[in-house]
Amino acid sequence: MEIKADAVFEGGGSRGVAFIGAIKAMEEANVEWERLAGTSAGAIVATLLASGYKSDEIKEQMDVLDFSKLRGRTILNRIPLFGNILELLVHQGIYKNDYLEKWMDSLLSKQGIRTFADLPDGKLKIIASDVSNGQILILPDDLERYMLTHADLKISTAVMMSTCLPFFFRPVIWKTNGRKKSYILDGGLLSNFPIWIFDTENPRFPTFGFHFVKDEINVDPIIPTPIHLFRNIFTTMLQAHDLRHLNDMTIDRTIQIPTGNISTTNFELTDQQTSLLFQSGYDSAKAFLSTWNFKQHKDKRRKKG
Repeated sequence: MEIKADAVFEGGGSRGVAFIGAIKAMEEANVEWERLAGTSAGAIVATLLASGYKSDEIKEQMDVLDFSKLRGRTILNRIPLFGNILELLVHQGIYKNDYLEKWMDSLLSKQGIRTFADLPDGKLKIIASDVSNGQILILPDDLERYMLTHADLKISTAVMMSTCLPFFFRPVIWKTNGRKKSYILDGGLLSNFPIWIFDTENPRFPTFGFHFVKDEINVDPIIPTPIHLFRNIFTTMLQAHDLRHLNDMTIDRTIQIPTGNISTTNFELTDQQTSLLFQSGYDSAKAFLSTWNFKQHKDKRRKKG
């Protein structure tokens, strides 16, 4: 029997590989996605699903993706120690993030998709953070705030915005229709797991959340340079998001995926780590589906309300 559902994918950097395994299990259970949303790595997966890719196709693309190129290195980056500091001071981020944008562009173009206007209305929502205005950015919903239409923003650019880890990647500097510049960074700053985004009082479909679980906050105890300090600050913040308490209503509809000690910014995964993440996602989704009941979930919501 086919199950219609919405999906919300958490941010989590390279750990997003685990989502592919979870999606595979969902497809085997005949789950069909109505609407999709995500932050950071979750935005990548949500976008590919919204554009028509299946889990096997996404895995195939991930298998050939050169993760090392996600760190867009410049000539300055090659200068020992001081190069990264200079990049941070000059560009507000150590690495460029345009490789991801180009990679997403190539995959979306194969599906005949470029901007949000090429998708059904409401199909995809991507979370970013406008740190110039201190506001969460839900794309494409908030485009009108910048006097833009759905046809004015490439989806690949929105994904790049959502994945711009502070200090690690340069922010996207966005100047639209004569407005002042806005600095756009990772959506995880304001909502790393936007499970609420499709909520209504009486939903027709369930919203499944995909959430990473780590046993402990994993940071480098030695902080020899400002670069290490900035990295530890953001790693602590993101992992605190991952470890925060989930209320009963969220847990009830969320696939919780263990990711061991793999960190958000580990872009040099081994084959073994990739396999472990994929299998963890698959097994977690299978276990979730074995007990899931939409009617019971709605009854529980009514009682809580």
